Amino acid sequence: MTRKPLSADMIVIGAGSAGLSVAAGAAQLGLKVILFEKGEMGGDCLNAGCVPSKALLSAARAAKAARGAPGMGVTGAPAQVDFAAVTGHVRRVIAGIAPHDSQERFEGLGVRVVREAARFTGPRTVACDTLTATARTFVIATGSRALIPNIPGLADANPLTNETIFDLQDAPKRLLIIGGGPIGCELGQAFRRLGSEVALIDAGVILPREERSAAALVEDELRADGVELFPGTPVLRVRPGPEVDIVIGGQVHTLKGSHLLVAAGRRPVLEGLNLEAAGVAFGPDGITTDRFLRSSNRRIYAAGDVAGRGQFTHLAGAHASLIVRRSLFAMPVNADALIVPRVTYTDPEIASIGLNAEQARDLYGTRIRILAAPMSGNDRAQAEGDVRGFGQIIVGPGGRVLGACLVGRGAGEQILFWSLVMSAGIPLSKVASSIAPYPTRSEINKRLAGLNFTDALFSPRTRALVSVLKRLS
Repeated sequence: MTRKPLSADMIVIGAGSAGLSVAAGAAQLGLKVILFEKGEMGGDCLNAGCVPSKALLSAARAAKAARGAPGMGVTGAPAQVDFAAVTGHVRRVIAGIAPHDSQERFEGLGVRVVREAARFTGPRTVACDTLTATARTFVIATGSRALIPNIPGLADANPLTNETIFDLQDAPKRLLIIGGGPIGCELGQAFRRLGSEVALIDAGVILPREERSAAALVEDELRADGVELFPGTPVLRVRPGPEVDIVIGGQVHTLKGSHLLVAAGRRPVLEGLNLEAAGVAFGPDGITTDRFLRSSNRRIYAAGDVAGRGQFTHLAGAHASLIVRRSLFAMPVNADALIVPRVTYTDPEIASIGLNAEQARDLYGTRIRILAAPMSGNDRAQAEGDVRGFGQIIVGPGGRVLGACLVGRGAGEQILFWSLVMSAGIPLSKVASSIAPYPTRSEINKRLAGLNFTDALFSPRTRALVSVLKRLS
């Protein structure tokens, strides 16, 4: 007997950051929504990404703080780390946030939650093991998962990924990490501060997306913490143990560890969706979308990591808002115009938005100005005894801010300032004339804006004008 399809206004596949935001918004606006999720509610961010990693980083910061600050006259002792208690802290943090993403909450909003894998059976129909459903609008928000590089022996070595490393009950004695991006650097520093030996390997540079001067500061801190860094070092093969053969100066060396973590990028989750049946085009980076986040099937949108436009929870939330506005109200939104900040939560933090210096030079040549100020010139940083880092903005033609980078304690909390400046087109003159509370690290933002006018303000021409006005007064 053929099952009669359920009918909905919107079907969402995936209950991560993007899918939950779309489902909540649409349901609260009165739409009939069906949400499919085959795994855990909350997706990667809650269960294996942003949330547990930041909880672990907080424990690592506490371990470092326990050692004291001799420069301030405060001495401590090596931290006594109870790793089982650390993982308990991580689990409690997840449990504290989980109700916001729970099936019960969404059913309370009127969403029908189906805890099964969905697959397309046609351009307007999806099915799972127990039901078939059709809708006017579909949103694919299945996220991404860790990429396992094609390195001989790696898959057979059963490496850890972000999905499994937080399940460890004992701290690794020696953790080998393949991948020097944000995840590798954050977790490498955290485990080192919690007592593990750590070696981090990358065939390229460490933190390749960031300003080289910013990445260099993080590299220095990682080395100071005792992390062994192997940038520009290809991995030849991996063997159980784990043992990792690397190439240094043309010679093969073997690194041995107790655990191996792969943090070498992520790939979109598309398996089992049967996108061909729906007429949805896709590639290695995810589903092909237009500026409205529509796929090649105009009734089907993609949001979050699977849309191939960046892998950030906050971007997934922005995608969700855009899709709700476009699909319900036909608003003229544009995903191509989104200006997305990013933060690497190492110590010191790196927070960036827009273009970096190299990208800006490629696009605008000599028509840019790079304005920078060290944190050593910030009184709050001096008072806290932590002057690592700097602030930098890139100013393009017409005085428009093309990019910003903040490095130092709490940098991630400040980058919203430049996100607002860039997205709202706020002139640097207004930023420079604003009043910043003293002493705060946020003063560096006002200082950076002021640097744009320093040359003109104190130029010979201005001095001559002041001289004339002085004689006339």
